[in-house]
Amino acid sequence: MRKIQEILRLHFRADLSRRQIARSCSVSRPTVTDYIDRAQRAGLSWTQIESMSEKELTTRLYPVSPWKKRKRAQPDWARIHRELSRPHVTLQLLWQEYKLDHPDGYQYSQFCERYRRFQEQVDPVLRQRYRAGDKLFVDYAGPTIEVIDPLSGEVRTASIFVAVLGASNYTYAEATWNQDLASWIGAHVRCFEFLGGVPRVVIPDNTRTAVTHSCYYEPELNPTYQDLARHYQVAILPTRPFRPRDKAKVENAVLVVERWILAALRNRRFFSLGELNQTLRQLLEALNQRPFKKLPGNRSQWFAEIDQPALRSLPRSRFQFAQWKKARVNIDYHIELERHYYSVPYRLIRQEVELRYSATTLEIFHLGQRVATHRRSQQAGHHTTDAAHRPPAHRRYLEWTPSRLIRWAEKIGSQTALVVARILDSRRYPEQGYRSCLGLLRLADRFGEDRLEAACHRAVRLQATSYKSVQSILKTGLDRQALPEEPRTLPLEHPNIRGAEYFEREEKAHVD
Repeated sequence: MRKIQEILRLHFRADLSRRQIARSCSVSRPTVTDYIDRAQRAGLSWTQIESMSEKELTTRLYPVSPWKKRKRAQPDWARIHRELSRPHVTLQLLWQEYKLDHPDGYQYSQFCERYRRFQEQVDPVLRQRYRAGDKLFVDYAGPTIEVIDPLSGEVRTASIFVAVLGASNYTYAEATWNQDLASWIGAHVRCFEFLGGVPRVVIPDNTRTAVTHSCYYEPELNPTYQDLARHYQVAILPTRPFRPRDKAKVENAVLVVERWILAALRNRRFFSLGELNQTLRQLLEALNQRPFKKLPGNRSQWFAEIDQPALRSLPRSRFQFAQWKKARVNIDYHIELERHYYSVPYRLIRQEVELRYSATTLEIFHLGQRVATHRRSQQAGHHTTDAAHRPPAHRRYLEWTPSRLIRWAEKIGSQTALVVARILDSRRYPEQGYRSCLGLLRLADRFGEDRLEAACHRAVRLQATSYKSVQSILKTGLDRQALPEEPRTLPLEHPNIRGAEYFEREEKAHVD
C-alpha cells in the first residue's frame, strides 16, 4: 500500500514520467499506469490521497462489485458425498438438483471442483467411489486373542476375521480358531447372515486359503471358495499381489477393529470361543454406532440408509461346506479318500477325476460332469461299490452266488445240492468252486436230471463229491447200478456242511 502512495506522489507532486516512476519503484510500467488510471477515475487529488488511510485508499481504488457482494448458496457436501454412494447417482444429477433450488448457485465445473476439495478433506488417500451394496472387503487382523481351556488350562489363540462394506464402512468381526479353509468359509457365511443380504463383489487378499495360485492377471480361486460364490451369486475379485491400496478399505477397518475392540480386550480373559464372540459382537455394535469425525451419522445409519436396501437377498438354504480333491481312478474302478474306496464307472479307469466331499456325502466329477455320488464311510480299508459301475462281465460273474448255485441244484435233487455244497465247502474261497458247480449242473443237459441225481447220490455214498467223479459215474453208467450197502449214511444236515443259509449270511456280510 505504501508503494501505491509513493507511485501516486511521484506522479502528482514530482511530475515524473510513468517509465521513470516504474524504474524508481521497481514495478512494471503497466502497474504504474493502472494505479494512476484508478486514481483518476476515482477523482482523487494528491491532497486527498495524502490524508487517506490505507483502507480508505484501497476502497476508493478498488470498489467492490455488486456481483461480488452476492454469496452463492453452499451445497451440503456431506449429503452429496453420501448420495453418490447410491446406485446410478452422479455428480451431474446432484448438480442439477442443486441448481433447481439455487438458480444463482455454482456452475457445474465449480460444483465438481469444490466437491473434489471436500473429498480430499474427508480422506486424502481414497480415490475410489463405492456404490451401495457393491463391494465387501474381507481379511484377517494381525493380532490374535488368547482363549484358555477351563479344564486343561491350555491356551489357544483365536484369529479375528474382519469384513467391511465399501459404501457405508459397516464393519463385521468374529473370532475363529484358525485361518484354515473351513474357518474362512464359515466366517463368510456368518458375515452374510449378519448383514442380512449379499453384496455383488467380495474382495479378499491373496491368501492361500482363498487363492490356490496367485497371479497378477488371473488368480486361481480355491474350488470351495468358488462353490461359495456360486451359491450366493457373488463375484470374487482378489486384490493384486503386493498392492495394499487395493484393499485399503479393509486395512483401515482392521486398524479400527484393533484400536477400538482388540485394544479394549487386552486385559480380558476368555474361556471359550463362544464367550469371545459374544463380547466381540457387543463391542462391534458400539463401533458401528460411533459417529463419524468428518461426516454426519455413523456406520449403522449409513448401512441402514445406503447399503442394506441395495444388498441382494440371502438364498433359501445355507451354504454347506465341502472340500475338493483330485484323484486318479485305479484299475479296480475305485478311488481312495481317507483310506476308504469308492467306485466310479469302469470306463474312467486311469482317468483323473475331482472329488467334492463333505462330512456326509462324496461327489465325483469328470470333466465338470458328476459321474458318481456316495454316502461317506469312515471304515478304513473297506469298499463302497455301486453295481452299475462294474463292467458287464463282472456283473454277470457276481450274479453267481453260493446260495444261488445251491438253490439251483435243489431243483434237481437233494443229493445234487449236497454235492454242490461240498464242492463250495472244499474251497478256501467259494468263488473258486463256481466253475466246477456250473459244470456239474450242466451235466443234467447231457444225461438228464434223474441220472445226475442218482450219480450224485452214489458220489456222496462213496465220498467222491467232485465234478470229475460225478462225470465218470455218468459216463460209465454206474448211476444205473445198485448202490453198495453202507451202515451209515451221511445226512444232509451235518455240522461240517455250511449249506445255503451259511453262504447267504456270508454274502450279506460281504455286501455290508
